[in-house]
Amino acid sequence: MTASICCLVFEARKDRTMSSSDTSFSPFPEQTELRGEGLVLREWTEADVAAMPGLFEDPDIAYWTPIVSPFDEQAAAIRLRRARQLREDGVTLLFAITVDGGAPLGEGMMRRIPGGFELGYAVGPAHRGQGLAARTVRLMASHAVERLGAERVILELEAENAASVAVATKAGFVLLDVPLIEGEEKGRPFVLQTWGLPGAS
Repeated sequence: MTASICCLVFEARKDRTMSSSDTSFSPFPEQTELRGEGLVLREWTEADVAAMPGLFEDPDIAYWTPIVSPFDEQAAAIRLRRARQLREDGVTLLFAITVDGGAPLGEGMMRRIPGGFELGYAVGPAHRGQGLAARTVRLMASHAVERLGAERVILELEAENAASVAVATKAGFVLLDVPLIEGEEKGRPFVLQTWGLPGAS
């Protein structure tokens, strides 16, 4: 399988999910938009629901991420509601990756962790090979550090996912000397490395 598109941890895994009941996080602003790197990262809207299956119904995304598969418009509507709830809870921001604020090309994730943020991403199959993932990670990392005061910014990914390792390197992250994270998702065991942004990890 071509590991061409995504960080394995795209949303918080089931055994590590944080909610408003066990954190003191404040809600994020209702609308957050990030601009830079030739991209506009914006909130998902109802107008995106029809386009989301074309981005997320993909064998690589099904394999490397916790995103539900098969992914249809019903799943898209559920994901939109979940994105809004996570934002209101102050736990996670899920962005549509765009070049101009228009058509979505993939998704970026910023999930709060103690002291900072874990980042994740997935790029739709028709939009790969344009450097979108690395640019998205750099833009989110910059926002986390410069605007939100993050002291830690990390990626968690499988060593076998060579494309995500390449994205982490291109985005300026380095492999951290910390314990591996083992678990299981969709019946498949995984082992995650932790990569950090120097000076913020």
